[in-house]
Amino acid sequence: MKFVSVNGKQYRLPSELNSFQQELYVHLIDWKWANISKEPGVSHNQEFDAILPDSFERNGTSPLIYHGVADKLEAHRKKNDFRIHQHFYHMASSQAANINLFLPVLHHSAVNSILREIKPDFASLTAQELDNGYCIEFWGGNFDKENGGTGVLGDESKISGTDSDIAIAYHNHDGELCLWLIEHKLTEKEFTVCGGFKSENRKNENKRKISNYDCSTSFSDILKNKNLCYYHGKNGFHYWDVTDEHQSFFINHTSHASCPFRGGMNQLWRNQLLALALEKEGKFKHVFFSVVKHPGNTSLDKTLRAYQNLINNNQKFGVFTSAEVLRAAERYSDPHLSEWINWYKALYKVS
Repeated sequence: MKFVSVNGKQYRLPSELNSFQQELYVHLIDWKWANISKEPGVSHNQEFDAILPDSFERNGTSPLIYHGVADKLEAHRKKNDFRIHQHFYHMASSQAANINLFLPVLHHSAVNSILREIKPDFASLTAQELDNGYCIEFWGGNFDKENGGTGVLGDESKISGTDSDIAIAYHNHDGELCLWLIEHKLTEKEFTVCGGFKSENRKNENKRKISNYDCSTSFSDILKNKNLCYYHGKNGFHYWDVTDEHQSFFINHTSHASCPFRGGMNQLWRNQLLALALEKEGKFKHVFFSVVKHPGNTSLDKTLRAYQNLINNNQKFGVFTSAEVLRAAERYSDPHLSEWINWYKALYKVS
C-alpha cells in the first residue's frame, strides 16, 4: 500500500499501479467518497480507499450496481447462482462494471438495435434461451446443476474454471441460433496467465522442476504429447483436446517457439476453447468470443495484438470498448437509457 497525494487529497492505493490505473482509481475513490462512504475497506490487514466498507459485503449488497438493474440482477442470481468475484466489493470491480454495462441494454426494448451496432450479425436477442437471453459468468452448465458436471472443458469447480463474464444468445440475420461470449476488463494490466505454468505443484519437495511438464516446448510438440502440459497431464482438463480438434484456428502458432499460452493469451485461449467446444455441441450454430475493455486501458493491447496474430484475425474473435456500447445506446432519445449512460460515464470516467 502507498499514500498518493492528488490535488491536496491523500489516497491509499495499491503499490504497483500504472498511470491509467492510478488515474482511474483516484477517480473511482472520489466517486465513492461523494456517493457512498469515506470509510476505507480492508485487504490483508491493510486499509484501501478503493475497497468498499465491510458492511456492504456482510449485507450482500453493492452500491456499485446501477439501481435500474439491481432487481434484475437479484432475479438472475436466483436462477444462476454465479460466483461473486473476490474483488466484487472494490470500486474497480470488472464483474460489477460488466453487469452495469450490459444489463441496462439487455433489458431495454432497443437491445437488438444497440447490440447490432457492436455486432453486425446480431438480429434479435433470443429471450427464451439462458435467462432472458443472457447468463452472467457463463461456463455452459449454469442452468443444469445435476448434469452440468465439470463443463465442456472439464475444468469447472466451485472455486475455479473457464467462464465468460457474460453470454448472450441471439439469432443472426439467417435465423440461426448463436451465442456471444464476452470477457470484460476494466483496469487490469493483463489477462489471466497460465495457472499450470506458475503452479508450485510443478515442483517436487526439493523445489526442483518436474520434467514431465515442459512449457518451453512448442504448440506442435504439446499436441504430439499433451501430457507435457500440466493442465492436461495433471488436471485432466480438455484444453489441448479441443485445441487439437481446431488446430487451424490457431494457424500462426509456429511464430511461437514455446507454448503461446503461458502469459496473458492463456485466458483468451481458454475462453476461445469454450466457444469452440460449445459450437461443436451443436445447439448454437455459431459461437463467438469478444473482449470489451475500458477505452483508456491500453495495457491489454499488446496481448490482444499477439492473440489476433496467432489466430490470423479470425472473425470468431473481436474487441470493442465500453464507450462503443454507450455511443450505440446514445442514439436513442430515451430517458431511462440517458440516465444510465450518464451514471455509467460519471462512475467509470468514460467520455
